[in-house]
Amino acid sequence: MATSADSVGLELIGLNKILGGRTIIENLDLSVKKGEMVSLLGPSGCGKTTTLRMIAGFLIPDAGKVILAGTDVTTLGPDKRPSAMVFQNYALWPHMSVFKNVAYPLKIRKLAKDEIERRVHDALSLVNLMHHKDSRPSQISGGEQQRVALARALVQEPDILLLDEPLSNLDAKLRVKVREDIRDLQRRLGITTVIVTHDQDEALSISDRIAVMNDGRIEQFSTPQALYDQPATEYVANFIGSLNRFEGSFEDGRVQSGDNIVGIRPEDVYFSSHQQPGSHPATVELVVPRGHFFEVYLNSNDHKIRSFMSSEIPQVGATGFVRISKALIYKDGKLVKVA
Repeated sequence: MATSADSVGLELIGLNKILGGRTIIENLDLSVKKGEMVSLLGPSGCGKTTTLRMIAGFLIPDAGKVILAGTDVTTLGPDKRPSAMVFQNYALWPHMSVFKNVAYPLKIRKLAKDEIERRVHDALSLVNLMHHKDSRPSQISGGEQQRVALARALVQEPDILLLDEPLSNLDAKLRVKVREDIRDLQRRLGITTVIVTHDQDEALSISDRIAVMNDGRIEQFSTPQALYDQPATEYVANFIGSLNRFEGSFEDGRVQSGDNIVGIRPEDVYFSSHQQPGSHPATVELVVPRGHFFEVYLNSNDHKIRSFMSSEIPQVGATGFVRISKALIYKDGKLVKVA
């Protein structure tokens, strides 16, 4: 939690929401600092979009509060909140030019024509689309359409920017480019931003902090590095990155019998033809190319374990030694030890 009300861009207090007779969000708390970019990350159905829609005002919570920039907006509609939302499908008017699409929310507010002209020009310049101001959405690419939707949100000069799966309709390469553009723009403007995504790579690469959601609750809210290095629950450990999971205990550098859950990241598994302190005999069973690295499947003491390797790739059938540098120990789903 932030220490001062002046430093809080968004605060959710005890949010609850029931839809169709099912509890979607339960007693959810979240505090986002001003100028911070936070991702709501989780699988379909975990409640992340419902949470975003309550922040935006498209849904009213059954209980709890939504506070934006220090103001309680819980019962206010979207047009009365200091926020702007970029939708998953962009929601652009096909018959309007790029300029008119961006100007639309300002015209609804009946702003003066010269004010609209200035703000639309500034917004389109921010997203590098002034050269397309007279084009229609069908005449520009998917990535450019996304930037039009972003400009339409920014032109409203909101205190908080809300993004609902903004990159899901783009191909993989363009998705990386646009997410970098969004992050760069967010940093330059210093605008408080909440983004909904199910893509962990997206969340890890652009967020200051990430709220990992599960069944209407936040499992862990932390920095990308902390989430990866010390996932507080077994759910987070499985959702973020890759994990070797075993039932047992971890002693003397190997998995042994026990009643805990041992989680080991593949990059913390090292295979070598030479024995080192703490290493144990292993055999290579499968090698799978993954682009810039190889996924190597090993068998050690009848335990199957994966390693990510980028150099000195062994052949299938090779024998050697495996060493584990770090293990996450869970009991009743909670992290109890990093070994």
